[in-house]
Amino acid sequence: MALNRLAAQPRSDFGKGFARRTRAAGRVPAVIYSSHLDAPIHVTLPGHEIFMILKGSANAVIQVEIEGGESQLVLVKDVQRHPVTRNLQHVDLLAINRSEKVDVDVAIVLTGESADGTVASLETMTLAVSAPVFEIPETIEISVEGLEDGSVLRVEDLTLPENIETSVDPETVVASVAIPQVELPAEEEGEEGEGEEGAENAEAEEKAEDTEE
Repeated sequence: MALNRLAAQPRSDFGKGFARRTRAAGRVPAVIYSSHLDAPIHVTLPGHEIFMILKGSANAVIQVEIEGGESQLVLVKDVQRHPVTRNLQHVDLLAINRSEKVDVDVAIVLTGESADGTVASLETMTLAVSAPVFEIPETIEISVEGLEDGSVLRVEDLTLPENIETSVDPETVVASVAIPQVELPAEEEGEEGEGEEGAENAEAEEKAEDTEE
């Protein structure tokens, strides 16, 4: 995993107004935290640069050079985005040491083609792993090549890179292979539904008439 570098500016202002002005100026509020820090470090990051880093890796490792302060090696832990525009709103960064292992969620990717007429589906999108700082995998692949209908792949079937560990239950289902179910045409379903609904309405009207009498 490549080491990214960012220049950060310390901040002492908080609140929605400050965050709004910061983002309007092309920067993103962020906080650096860790159990070995005396207190969280609040900074702003260049918006385009952090966007590009996150675009390339969800578990990016960054060397943050804080203006007037110490450099911090950090791991991206949480990203908040605007619900509509998806623009970055805030970033949480975990201060780490080069020699330690970190806990991250890594995306699982299916490879290969299952048997003709079947479809392979991911049941678990990510896997929680413990990995050395500079050996965090971008993805974890699992092959469905030639698998037949009813096949199931579990965590125990994954081949993890060297030095990567997981504490997830080995029996957890990761992917499954099945023949797609054929659905009835919408018209047939609609006609059937209308018939049932019509009968129910007629019955309700009869009851209403009896009550009025």
